[in-house]
Amino acid sequence: MRIRDTGDLWWKNAVIYCLDVETYMDWNDDGIGDLPGLVQRIDHLAELGVTCLWLMPFYPTADLDDGYDIVDYYGVDSRLGDSGDLVELIRTARDRGIRVIADLVVNHTSDRHPWFRSARSSPDSPYRDFYVWRTDPPPDTSDQVVFPDQEDGIWTWDEEAQAWYRHRFYKHQPDLNTANPQVRDAIAKVVGYWAEVGMSGFRVDAVPFFLSDVANDPQDEIEHPHEFLQQLRAFLTRRVGDAILMGEVNLPYDQQLLFFGDHDHDGHHEGEELNLQFDFVLMQQMYLALARQDAGVLAKALEARPEIPRDAQWATFVRNHDELTLDKLSDDERQEVFDAFGPDEDMQLYGRGLRRRLPPMLDGDPRRVRMVYSLLFTLPGTPVLFYGEEIGMGENLAADGRLAVRTPMQWTSGKNGGFSCAEPDVLAGPVVEGAFGPDHVNVADQRRDPDSLLSFVQLLARRYRECPELGWAGRAEILEQPHGSVLAHRCTWQEASMVAVHNLGPEAVTVPLALDDADEHARLVDLLHGDQLTLDADGAAQVELAGYGYRWLRVVRPDSRRLL
Repeated sequence: MRIRDTGDLWWKNAVIYCLDVETYMDWNDDGIGDLPGLVQRIDHLAELGVTCLWLMPFYPTADLDDGYDIVDYYGVDSRLGDSGDLVELIRTARDRGIRVIADLVVNHTSDRHPWFRSARSSPDSPYRDFYVWRTDPPPDTSDQVVFPDQEDGIWTWDEEAQAWYRHRFYKHQPDLNTANPQVRDAIAKVVGYWAEVGMSGFRVDAVPFFLSDVANDPQDEIEHPHEFLQQLRAFLTRRVGDAILMGEVNLPYDQQLLFFGDHDHDGHHEGEELNLQFDFVLMQQMYLALARQDAGVLAKALEARPEIPRDAQWATFVRNHDELTLDKLSDDERQEVFDAFGPDEDMQLYGRGLRRRLPPMLDGDPRRVRMVYSLLFTLPGTPVLFYGEEIGMGENLAADGRLAVRTPMQWTSGKNGGFSCAEPDVLAGPVVEGAFGPDHVNVADQRRDPDSLLSFVQLLARRYRECPELGWAGRAEILEQPHGSVLAHRCTWQEASMVAVHNLGPEAVTVPLALDDADEHARLVDLLHGDQLTLDADGAAQVELAGYGYRWLRVVRPDSRRLL
């Protein structure tokens, strides 16, 4: 068996926090969040228990896609600060024990990027083959667009180039030709640059798209598409031994598995591609389970998770910065979730997802909200929080599309939620209004309240970090019990073992649990509430759960030396 040096696998039990600098904290009061403002709020992240900060794009941009239309991979958007500010952020975060990773957006550039400007200017441009072109009229590709309300195909005619260029996303974002070795080298240089600056890795945007075919002609397909991802991982690991690639791969499990790496000869995975992948399948099944108040589909999804590389990890999440996609559900299942959590058409997006945050979807019920975040932190994997989740922020449906959930962070009950002293009409986005606005939901008030959601999420993050089995187990053992609304699962790694029990329904229940490897000498210690349960001679116990209740039960044997 080949043994690989996996280095420090810090991502196995990290707490990752995603934010957009533009909407987090405005320090110079021009209405736009900035890096100096973020530096001032690093202690909030440290107190929360964050160990890895994921920055959405901060690069110079045409700003037609919230920063994902990049015009310079090596710079910092002047509205957010400068390179010195970014270095200060990385240094300050590292001082608090927080690594920083950045969005790597290499499926496309802005059409204002110097590469594309040169490429369209002449067929002889050295950058012509950095992009994907065709001179014959394309077929109907309306079924291939990512944003069906914005584009009617993936090819656009360019007058200057006298050719069609491909764009899987918006027409102002031409696709890079990653089959071109020069493009691969250029991307590697970008990765190497930011690694040298101090980044601990990258969240890789739209991974399947930048590894897909480079044209409509099958002869032009990338012969070995995963080689590029393997080369990128190997390059980054050489530069920074413990840096990560965390990939956005919204595919069924069997296809996702390919993006971790191939099997070795002993049938074990060797992680040669992505270190982490977002578990979109589990997330979507979780919302279906919440809508039905039935944990069955969630249990089946956990059982269906494939074995992944020993040095890889699933990234679990409640929501991210995009629409809450439900595309892997059937039409009927998706409609169930729409009916439960987004019945108005304005709450939906692209016919496949929701542009809402969790608390409004659950009508602000604090029991359900806390149960969901307890569930998030106990699912095997690495939890990823989207900014504002720790205080229960809502969305602003008056904002366009996905921007409904990218509203300014709510720090205080004051003007603009303490985000900025600028006038509201120049802010980076509209502040949430109503029951989830800053008057009712903000950091300052919740910091002083030991019973607040913020205090609860801090506790979850602390307990998660104290439970290596949650990050290292890889798989969950689903425990049999008679209640359809209850998910009972167990995570075990080395001598550490924990049972998590969550009630997705409103009625109180008593859950009988039986642990085959335990007896009356073992105890179940509740890590959130401090009480404990005794097991009978058969290793069984009765667990009382309130409506929307939850328990974290550490299996403790007489010889255990763990602190509880």
